Amino acid sequence: MKLKPLGDKVVLKHLEAEEKTKSGIILTGTAKEKPQEAEVVAVGPGGMIDGEKVTMEVKVGDKVIYSKYSGSEVTLDKEEYVIVKQGDILAVVE
Repeated sequence: MKLKPLGDKVVLKHLEAEEKTKSGIILTGTAKEKPQEAEVVAVGPGGMIDGEKVTMEVKVGDKVIYSKYSGSEVTLDKEEYVIVKQGDILAVVE
């Protein structure tokens, strides 16, 4: 199956969280913070959203940072994704 987002939605796949802190402490599964960095796997077409023209600024393959509590988590074919509005993406990591 394939996810095809609508409007200004973007499908993200989490990048792996750090297993170790900068000081060398190894984190267990429950202590790891949910990553806010993800890779774009699908982008909606943009267009007219609520009467405003929306141009998509991200593309598939971009690494992005998004708002911590935004989006909807979905699982498809045992893979976990987050679907967010483009406005919830804070930055593209270059």
